[in-house]
Amino acid sequence: MNNAPHLVQGLNNDAVDADWPALDEAEIGWLAGQYPQWHGQARLRWHSPRPLSAAALVDTGAGQVFVKRHHGSVRSAATLAEEHRFIAHLGAAGLPVVQVLRAADGSTALAHDGWTYEVHTLGRGEDVYRDAPSWTPLTAIAQAHEAGRMLARLHQAAADYHAPQRDTHLLVARDDLIRARDPLAMIAHDLDQRPGLAAYLGRRDWRADLQRAVLPWHAGLAGRLQAEPRLWAHNDWHVSNLLWRADGETMAVASVLDFGLASPTSALFDLATAIERNAIAWLEIDRPAPAARPGIALALLAGYREVLPLSAARVHLLADLLPIVHLDFALSEVEYFEGVTGSPANADVAYHTFLLGHAAWFQGHDGQALLAALHAAA
Repeated sequence: MNNAPHLVQGLNNDAVDADWPALDEAEIGWLAGQYPQWHGQARLRWHSPRPLSAAALVDTGAGQVFVKRHHGSVRSAATLAEEHRFIAHLGAAGLPVVQVLRAADGSTALAHDGWTYEVHTLGRGEDVYRDAPSWTPLTAIAQAHEAGRMLARLHQAAADYHAPQRDTHLLVARDDLIRARDPLAMIAHDLDQRPGLAAYLGRRDWRADLQRAVLPWHAGLAGRLQAEPRLWAHNDWHVSNLLWRADGETMAVASVLDFGLASPTSALFDLATAIERNAIAWLEIDRPAPAARPGIALALLAGYREVLPLSAARVHLLADLLPIVHLDFALSEVEYFEGVTGSPANADVAYHTFLLGHAAWFQGHDGQALLAALHAAA
């Protein structure tokens, strides 16, 4: 798998060899035959540094498009179609999402030689955070406020969208374990269907690890979340997935990108994820400077509440959800690195640094200060 000619963003904000080979001219030529709107013309322009798939900008006879390729074991055409239907619904409701192009056979995802392809139009706006890794915080209070407003708009548009749970756990953000009365029992029950995760967890005392670092945050959450309706959500609301335009002296969100982690979770789950992604400098938590960005978190929350009011009780629940919001996705990353890419070292990072480490960070001074700021905002 490590035969790519380009480097991608590693888990430690470093440049590493890609797990997946870069898109090549032969593949783009094949795709040109599937998309008549390309007019038979296609040329690679730029390779994305994102690590979990291969993606590139491609020049076609109808302008530039964004091509993304997944390994078939991670995303089937049917799995991608789940995301594409959600994107289409949001677009029809007026949200500024990119369009997913249909191939000659009418499908929005194509399977070929063990890979699965999707093609998007380019989003409008400036890719201000194009080279920002997923774990770098947002830097501008005004942008955080605007990102919160746009997330609330997305939730308004998603309110009447109803579809089943995703057909995969791999690299999808769910909240099944957080809603479960007994998360350990649910994990154990699912292991027969998740061999990669079973192989990794079978080599360690995972129950004790989760009871020590994660489950203290879970106490009482399952019951409180019963009142939170299921809502299809973005689940990866990081500023690198937003394009921006000038709006007077401030910046406004012009396009919303990358619905790869989308699933039916809840509005509070999505907002908590946005705070986790944008208001904590996870790559700097071992440095002397505080890693928490309470101002960014409060601006996200304030922008959201301008569009969709939240009661004090729901803001308290949001804060209590934050230390554990990553639970399902962290295990999906463990499963991906162990069972798909065969990278025990990356699986260790997902398990120790992400799953256990992020929960433990909230027990420290910075984490407690961030939670206190959110509770005070209720």
